[in-house]
Amino acid sequence: MSSEAREWVWEHSSSRGAARLVLLSIADRVADDQCISWASLSSLAKRTRASVSTVRDAIERLLMAGELEQLDDLVGPQRSTVYRLPQAAEAISNAQSEQQEDGNTAASGEPAAPVTLRLSALRRYGIRPREMPDSPAWGRKPAVPETGRSRRKPAQRRTGHRHGDVPATGTQNRSEPDLNRRYSSGGAAILPAAEWQIDPATHTWTRQQGHLDRLGEEGLRAADAKWRAHRAGHAPRPADGWAADWRSWVTREHTPSRPNIYAASGNTAAQGGMTRTEAHTAALLAALGEPTGTEG
Repeated sequence: MSSEAREWVWEHSSSRGAARLVLLSIADRVADDQCISWASLSSLAKRTRASVSTVRDAIERLLMAGELEQLDDLVGPQRSTVYRLPQAAEAISNAQSEQQEDGNTAASGEPAAPVTLRLSALRRYGIRPREMPDSPAWGRKPAVPETGRSRRKPAQRRTGHRHGDVPATGTQNRSEPDLNRRYSSGGAAILPAAEWQIDPATHTWTRQQGHLDRLGEEGLRAADAKWRAHRAGHAPRPADGWAADWRSWVTREHTPSRPNIYAASGNTAAQGGMTRTEAHTAALLAALGEPTGTEG
């Protein structure tokens, strides 16, 4: 019957997003034509790859929409919560009635009779009546009726978090640093080059490799600006990928051009037929204020 329940969700459910995925996961465990299922918040979170809070909100929306009922008088395997898909159960019942050519009740338009759950059929799947405590502090409650009791309104949330292996919140992890993490929900950050910032490790690398001394602060800033301009149209990458690409760019960056020592010294000997070595020597001596041997 789980296949028929899943088909009803696919074809007739008005749920969307996470709520639809949660309803499909619950329908996947439907035992029989009563459309009874069981699941815990943590198991639904694992199956849907969502957080516990997201699953809890999805169940609340499904309960309010009437596509899901929570049977508080029953308990499933490992004390999991028991659910019922009432609209799917009604659709399956009508289909069976039509096959048996006995759909008078469904076609009469009269209010449907109260649902009677066959608890004896559910025990084979590990679903059983919930045991109520006998303590006076809790108070005695009447025996569980054969019909079961459904609850359409969501239960009040409890404080604390009892699901240690599943994220408690939606898509944020508060332990992550803000630097280079804007597009990250955990693990490596994915962001465009313009939003990548030079981290302390990369700044230390520029000093250790001598690029800061070679280019200077201004040269390093100029290289960074050119890198961002050339990478503006690239697809977002993890922060580590941008860091490696930035370091490769800085490594290839040329040292800023230096002033022309010949023009600064006012020496014109280099244009007088001197060899390249003689011109360099003359320029150096001119810069030091020593006689070059070419004075008039």
